[in-house]
Amino acid sequence: MAETVKEIEVKDTKVPVVFETGNFVPIVSMQLVFKNAGHLSNTKDGLADMSAKLLNEGTGKDGSVDFAEKLDAHAVELSAYVGRESFVIELSALKSEFPYAVERLKELLQDPNYTEEALAQVKRQKIGWLTQKKSDFDYIAASKLREILFKGSALSRPYDGTLESVKSISLDDVKTFVTSHLGYNNAIGVVGGDISFIEAQKYLEDVLNLLPKVEITPIEKVKASDKKETVLINEDTQQAYIYFGAPFNYSYEAKDQYKAKIAEYLLGGAGFGSRLMEEIRVKRGLTYGAYSALRRTKSASYLSGYLQTKLSTQDEAKALVQKVVDDFVTKGITKEELKAAKEFLVGSEPLRTETLSQRLSRAYNEYYYGRPLGFSKEQLKKIESVSLEEMNAFIKSHKELSELSFAIVTKK
Repeated sequence: MAETVKEIEVKDTKVPVVFETGNFVPIVSMQLVFKNAGHLSNTKDGLADMSAKLLNEGTGKDGSVDFAEKLDAHAVELSAYVGRESFVIELSALKSEFPYAVERLKELLQDPNYTEEALAQVKRQKIGWLTQKKSDFDYIAASKLREILFKGSALSRPYDGTLESVKSISLDDVKTFVTSHLGYNNAIGVVGGDISFIEAQKYLEDVLNLLPKVEITPIEKVKASDKKETVLINEDTQQAYIYFGAPFNYSYEAKDQYKAKIAEYLLGGAGFGSRLMEEIRVKRGLTYGAYSALRRTKSASYLSGYLQTKLSTQDEAKALVQKVVDDFVTKGITKEELKAAKEFLVGSEPLRTETLSQRLSRAYNEYYYGRPLGFSKEQLKKIESVSLEEMNAFIKSHKELSELSFAIVTKK
C-alpha cells in the first residue's frame, strides 16, 4: 500500500498521520514528531538535546537500567532525539510486542526519570562529548560558519550547548521544555509496518491524550549573510579545515525543487561528478574531497560546503572554491553534465525508496514542507524533461551563491 496522510481527532485538534501498511516483515514503527520543538527552540543552549537525552533515561519508577531491561526483554526500541526544527520520539517492535511497547511509551511520558541522578548522568555524558569536540576541527569550523552566516539568530547558537550552558541546565528547565513543547496539538504521527490504520489510530490516541496543549511558536526565517566574511580559527592542526557558505534565495515552498536538486548535485553533491571535486581534487590534488549542498528548510535556505587541505595550500584552495562557484553561476552547466545528473538522479531513485523507513521519511517530508504526496516522483519526471536552457537560466539567476563566507581552522 502506498503512503497516505490522514487525520485523527485528539481533543480539539486534528492530528496528521503519515501512514503506510506493509506485512512483508512483522514489525511496526511509530514516530511522534513535535513541530517547532527542536534545537531552534532552545531557551538555553543545548536544552532541547538534553531534554531528549533525559527522556532516554527511563522512568522515575524503574530508573534507567530497569526500564531498559524491560524494553530489551521484549525487543522494543524506544528513543527520543532532536533535529533543528523538530523533537522526535520513536518506537518500534515486533507486531506481537507492539501493544506492550506502546504501554512502555505511555509509562515513560507519564513518569519520566526526572531525578538529579539521571540529570547528572546525562550531563556527564554531554560534557564529555563537548570536551572531545574541543579538538574536533570539523565541528569547530562548522559551528563558526553558522555563527558567521546567521549572526544574532537562533541558527547561530551552539545547538548542543557549551560546557557552561549544559552545567547550568536544571531539572526544572527540562520539565518546562518538555511540557511546553511536546503537545498533542503540535504532533505529527508517522506510522508504518504490519499494522492497520485503525490500530495505528487507537495507539496514537492513547498516547497523545496523555500530552498537554502547547503554544506553537512559528519558526523564525533567517537569511544567510552576504557579507563575504572570512574568519580564521587558530588551532594546533596539521591541515586546514575550510568551511564555506552563502545565501541561496530560494524557498522550500518553490515548485521547481528539481532544478535546485540538479544544481546541488553538479556543484558539490555528486562526489567525483561535481565541479568542486573535479577542480580541487582531480585537477589539482589539493584535497581528498570537496562537497557542498543547497539547504532548503523552513528556517533558512543557503549553500554550505567543506574541504580539508594542507596548510600550505589553504589560500589556493579557498580561492579555488570561490572561482568554482563564480564560474558555476556565471557560465552555468554543460550538456554533458546535465545528462550525467539526469542519469544518476533518475537511475538511483529505487535505492531511495526501497525500505519502509525511506518511504515514510519521504512522505513525512512532503507533508512537512506542504507538498502533495507523490511530489518527489513528479519532480523526477521534470528532471528527465528539463532543458539545458532552463537549468542555466535557473543557475544564473542565483548570483548570490557567490557571496561566500569562510570559516577556516588553521595554524599560525
